[in-house]
Amino acid sequence: MFKGSIVATVTPLKNGNVDEERLRELVEFQISNGTKGIVPCGTTGESATLTYDEHCKVIDIVIDQVNGRVPVIAGAGSNSTHETVFLAKHAKEAGADAALVITPYYNKPTQKGLYEHFKHVAENVDIPVVLYNVPGRTAVNMLPDTVIALSKIKNIVGIKEASASLEQAAQIIENTDEDFVLLSGEDSMTFPLLCLGGDGVISVSTNIVPGMMSQMCESFAKNDFIAARKIHYKLFNLFKGLFFETNPIPVKKALYLMGMIENEIRLPLVEMTPENTERLRQILIDLNFDLKH
Repeated sequence: MFKGSIVATVTPLKNGNVDEERLRELVEFQISNGTKGIVPCGTTGESATLTYDEHCKVIDIVIDQVNGRVPVIAGAGSNSTHETVFLAKHAKEAGADAALVITPYYNKPTQKGLYEHFKHVAENVDIPVVLYNVPGRTAVNMLPDTVIALSKIKNIVGIKEASASLEQAAQIIENTDEDFVLLSGEDSMTFPLLCLGGDGVISVSTNIVPGMMSQMCESFAKNDFIAARKIHYKLFNLFKGLFFETNPIPVKKALYLMGMIENEIRLPLVEMTPENTERLRQILIDLNFDLKH
């Protein structure tokens, strides 16, 4: 269902508000460069600091602009099960192809609690659900046994796996049905996870290099592993640079340097330091970007 390079898109801001014009332009940039899906209102989209109205607006805009050309996996996670159901229902009503649902953060549920949370969402909203495991953000790691159990629920169709554990990913791939999708949640782990049998990536870097990320996944799918590996290493410094500071600080700075969005991010995140900006600028120059700022 979901394969290849899928972008976790930023939410462009202008004067403190969602910049609809730039958001639509970003969608077009992605689709025209081969991206196979769009994820609005994930971590990279600053979902934690969007109001409910803004969250729903961003998803509505993206679905409208995509117009059925690629799947839209709408961010719908929260540390509240009730709020998650609300956001997933909006995603369904807006016409999203799936909902991306993060493990509840801060309240640190047990593995049983995680299972019941996702089960409740899946049973109360008739939309495909992609689990999202990112323990570095949430302080809880959803273990393979929990994912495997959840994969048996009809409309839980895959996972964005960002634990950085190849062993954990391998256990999930080995013990779930062929049609259960495993997507990398870390750009630097995409090539290794493809080698294990993963299906693609929900990517930060694709905001910047959609063509190359798409080409890496497509080369791998055609069994051209050497070409895919070359792209992996070509982009490796970018993968690291986009995490010099907390995501999405660096990726929004990169898009600003490229002239694609305004230089705005919402508190409590702040602008990238001058030192790290220059390091990131050099990485982009090395990739032959013609920067506007």
